[in-house]
Amino acid sequence: MKHFMVQNPFLTIGSTSSETAGNDSSSANPTLPLSGLRLAVKDLFHMAGLPTSAGNPTWLATHPIPTKTSSSVATLLDAGAIFCGKTITDELAYSLNGQNIHYGTPSNPVTPNRLPGGSSSGSAVAVSSDLADIGLGTDTGGSIRVPASYNGLFGLRPTHGVIPSDNMVALAPSFDTVGWLTRDLATLEKTARVLLKSKLPKEFSNILIANNLIDQVAHVKELNTQLQTWREQKRFSKESSIVIDTKVWKTSETFRTLQGAEIWHEHGKWINGLNSLDRLSDAEKQSVFAPDIQLRFDWCKTISEADVAAAKQQRQRFTDWLENEIEGSVLIIPTTPGLAPLFDVADDELAAYRNQLMDITAIAGLAGLPQLHLPVCTLHGAPCGLSLVSSKGTDLALIEFAKHLMESVS
Repeated sequence: MKHFMVQNPFLTIGSTSSETAGNDSSSANPTLPLSGLRLAVKDLFHMAGLPTSAGNPTWLATHPIPTKTSSSVATLLDAGAIFCGKTITDELAYSLNGQNIHYGTPSNPVTPNRLPGGSSSGSAVAVSSDLADIGLGTDTGGSIRVPASYNGLFGLRPTHGVIPSDNMVALAPSFDTVGWLTRDLATLEKTARVLLKSKLPKEFSNILIANNLIDQVAHVKELNTQLQTWREQKRFSKESSIVIDTKVWKTSETFRTLQGAEIWHEHGKWINGLNSLDRLSDAEKQSVFAPDIQLRFDWCKTISEADVAAAKQQRQRFTDWLENEIEGSVLIIPTTPGLAPLFDVADDELAAYRNQLMDITAIAGLAGLPQLHLPVCTLHGAPCGLSLVSSKGTDLALIEFAKHLMESVS
């Protein structure tokens, strides 16, 4: 099997009608905060009466149709959002590429020759293509932030645990978050005020800029130009620099070890049981997952208890240091190392890029912090940008600060 592109980011399995999904007259009530806004739902969230494939046909075939709906989905529908379909996801959400060898890679509408980013690929493409206004997704290792960057969208990975993750397919629970993507900040804020129970936004006393990380990315010139513009417009009340040495802190390695161990705890029993399924031929058993996904699962089961113990200690050290450094501040970091990889990039190059990417995405992931991507620049016609990060529970404050910054971005 080979990867292929599809123009439709929505799944066609099962019915996706509003009647089946449980939409009611609330979506027609103009007084509701999300009235009339179209909602695309990543196919990890359970919706009563609709199948959940989690991006994999074998998962779909071996799990019953859900009888309950994710509370996040229900909350958005109750607030007036209009369900418009479930969207393609990378297999079991275990990728940042946006590829799915079974259902297809949703075509990035901004740069069709490049990957859309994942694993919330379908939700991102649906919003970027103006087929939806809110793209509901998940973010474990970057699955909101990365496709937001690649598709020129706003995307929020909330504080870990602030939004319930019930009635959905988990990946690595201590990192899993429910997030969303939008074309504009106003819609992102409306969605946040429905889903978040954060305290009233507070003002930040300092802006911390991770210049060493910015210097390492392909769009360093564009980011520095944007930062200088904000300085000239006096958007920063106080500014200082911070060095986050991801190699010394082993951010990617630590994150991947802990994530991998949790993934095997969540899905190892099911994966091991596939070999005993009579309904699958030997050939089908060998192609349940795309080769790169299979390799990751094979690696997950080799992670030892000693590996996990060491990674947990490293995670705690990094979290303690970072939380202390950013208290009362907004941290500005690049979201990705640059623009989206080409669709036909070699596998080894993509694997190397993944590690580089996770050096950055693991910063907020390890510490459970909120991170908001802002699409403030392009490189060679492809979107990219930067992120705002701060302490746990400052999700709405980050949005307020982003509104302050984006007033000046045309």
